[in-house]
Amino acid sequence: MNLASAHLITAMVTPFDDQQHIDFHRLEQLIEHLLATGTDGLLVGGTTGEGPTLSIAEKRDLYTQTARIVAGRVPIIANTGTNDTAATIHFTHIVSQIEGIDAALVVVPPYNKPNQTGMMAHFTAIAEKSDLPIIIYNIPGRVGVKMTVTTILTLAHNPNIIGIKQCGSDEELAAIVEKAPKDFLVYTGEDAQSLTTLVLGGQGTISVASHLFGNEMATMRRALNHGDITQAGQIQRRLMPKMAALFTQPSPAPVKAALNAQHWLVGSTRLPILPLTTNEQSQLLNSLK
Repeated sequence: MNLASAHLITAMVTPFDDQQHIDFHRLEQLIEHLLATGTDGLLVGGTTGEGPTLSIAEKRDLYTQTARIVAGRVPIIANTGTNDTAATIHFTHIVSQIEGIDAALVVVPPYNKPNQTGMMAHFTAIAEKSDLPIIIYNIPGRVGVKMTVTTILTLAHNPNIIGIKQCGSDEELAAIVEKAPKDFLVYTGEDAQSLTTLVLGGQGTISVASHLFGNEMATMRRALNHGDITQAGQIQRRLMPKMAALFTQPSPAPVKAALNAQHWLVGSTRLPILPLTTNEQSQLLNSLK
């Protein structure tokens, strides 16, 4: 499915049962909830999906079952990125064999701290070997290094690199939208930039808040499309404190706690991320109501 149709992509949590195994029944319930509340694309096995704690076999099963449940209704992006170029190429090939996966998300290699030339070599090697289109992921706060706008714009001309999940300043976001090829998909990974990204001409948001506020975020985009910037701005302003509340503790503990409280059962988090304490959960729910 063409990702150009997706503007609000949920970076989906991975539901676990009480033994912290992936719960595929809960996964189906969660996917149906998301698709009914404004989500028009899914990112599976990313940071919010606790990808670093999932084994290769678990990721393969998670991606396969997600594609089965979605059944072509929305595009699916699967996280395949690691800090090992060869391992990323190998796993991306495995994922490319899963029917219904539309693209691979590949992050700037964490921990290794490559320079800009190393980043370009990493992404180019993966793109050349991949049967899936690649979305690059720039999140310096997690990986320790920032991919510069110049590097991003160079990679944007690679025919198999179709977009970016960008976490950075408004100025960087604007420069990417302005200077990249027109068919290059620019998503923000910051919920607070959702309206800004659309106004600047970006594709949309790869979101955590859409687990809870997808309808509101979709309404905001429709208002903007209809020229009602006042309504769009009001919605974004009301949502921003709630979006911030979902990151007061290490993610995805807050969003999992909020979903569980709303009876969309997704289980706890895996170590090293702890679930919220009773007091933290009370503060979160008070912020979100």
